Amino acid sequence: MDDVNETNHLRQMKKQFDQIIDSLALGDLQKRFLHDRWLDQLLWFESKAGANQRRYYVLRLVTIVGGVVVPALISLNVRQKDVAETLLWVTFGVSLGVAIAASLDGFFGFGERWRTFRRTAELLKADGWQYFELSGPYAAADHAAAFPVFAAHVETVIQQDLRAFITQAGRVARTTQTQAEPPTQSRGAQDHRSS
Repeated sequence: MDDVNETNHLRQMKKQFDQIIDSLALGDLQKRFLHDRWLDQLLWFESKAGANQRRYYVLRLVTIVGGVVVPALISLNVRQKDVAETLLWVTFGVSLGVAIAASLDGFFGFGERWRTFRRTAELLKADGWQYFELSGPYAAADHAAAFPVFAAHVETVIQQDLRAFITQAGRVARTTQTQAEPPTQSRGAQDHRSS
């Protein structure tokens, strides 16, 4: 989905849910929660899922296509010196592009982010529909009676996503720090040097 289609999709989703929320027999504070917390977060996760999916696909395609093209370029046996030199530079450029795309994908984890954002968006969406329909864990006489359970579950889903993000960020930070630090010498090697 391109940016224009995604923007239209998000606008349409917002309009649809705004109409449903406004039609519910709820107090202003409860409707405000539905608009400003549940719907806002749902749209944010939908948007982030789409953006990370596009980034992931672009980087993976560069890696896959480049990974296939480089061996083909290397296997060409060109006898003209100027063509061979150009081919050498093209091969170098493509392989560099593959390495950069793979590194960016590994560092930023767009695939993992996409799946996490998509999962959270779908959880929020499914919970919303169950709440609107007063089904599943939100089965109650009316929306006002089911609201406390719904609000608590929305907050739980958002907190779980936040914990997952912090865990992922910690892993990236530890990996980056480990890769950036020079190898340390053992205590025995340091003692041997000083004597």
